[in-house]
Amino acid sequence: MGLLDRVSGWLSGGRTRATVLVLGLDNSGKSSLLRALRPHDSPATHGDHFSSGGVTFEAHEAPGAARLRALWERHFSNADAIIFVVDAADHLRLVVAREELQLALAHPELRARRLPLLVLANKSDAPHALSTAHVAAALGLERVTDKPWHVCSSSAVCAGGAGLADGVSWLARQLRDAAVHGH
Repeated sequence: MGLLDRVSGWLSGGRTRATVLVLGLDNSGKSSLLRALRPHDSPATHGDHFSSGGVTFEAHEAPGAARLRALWERHFSNADAIIFVVDAADHLRLVVAREELQLALAHPELRARRLPLLVLANKSDAPHALSTAHVAAALGLERVTDKPWHVCSSSAVCAGGAGLADGVSWLARQLRDAAVHGH
């Protein structure tokens, strides 16, 4: 870590700042998850902010509608991490989610970088929701070998956003470790 990074860290109280791109199909729960993560005294804005484990996140939600997914790539260069949200109870659309995730990760702007990938298996409280292991298999995550990834069950509508804290805590650790090791 260079002198400017250390001074910047000292001035910001030792907090790491990170831009996270929130991707996923429409109706996967991206907006609900961001609402659950937002501090209660914070109004909705274009870029949602939340903190965990010494990291201040600025989240940018990309549209999930089929005709708008091509716009995702506009945000790739600014991302420090990716949160990919899937509806764990919508088994049929997991195939589409897998294709979209693979397309995103194959994009030159993401392929060349070791960004942490947090997959939130949202709506895990729904009947017939798949386990995190099944979601990982359905998305083909075992083939993602160039990025740290983690799958976490979540439910944006449960009190406190069940599972979100664990997932975001993992993401914060990845980003802090990358900052310390200069990745």
